[in-house]
Amino acid sequence: MTTHTRIRKFNTADMYPGKAMSNDLCMAVRAGNRVFLRGQTGFDLDGNFHGTGDPRLQADVAMQGVKTLLEEAGAKLEHIVKTTIYITDRAYREEVYTEIGKHLKGVHPCSTGLIINGLALPEMVMEIDVEAIIPDDEA
Repeated sequence: MTTHTRIRKFNTADMYPGKAMSNDLCMAVRAGNRVFLRGQTGFDLDGNFHGTGDPRLQADVAMQGVKTLLEEAGAKLEHIVKTTIYITDRAYREEVYTEIGKHLKGVHPCSTGLIINGLALPEMVMEIDVEAIIPDDEA
């Protein structure tokens, strides 16, 4: 019996052509009632990047991806219990957090924010990592 459902499997060689990487990953994993998402950025779920130079748009695209992936795993935004938000410049904090806050109004997850030197590609200025738990009566 499989206890983990892996959603939207991919290989890093396809996502980052020209790089010497070949890792088998997925966009989401459901393990029982828990859902773990791959970090979401300005890349939509079709692999198109949006928001070069626009942290708010990148955050909006990321949150659209979060919503879709959670739904594919049988969860909702309301089930998010923890977020970790990475930004590459303190100046982006207000725009990114404001946009994420619009999507998570009333959810009240625990959240950690980090300012880091960079993400996978230079045009990426934010990334959000999400964990959710589906309540037993909704599983």
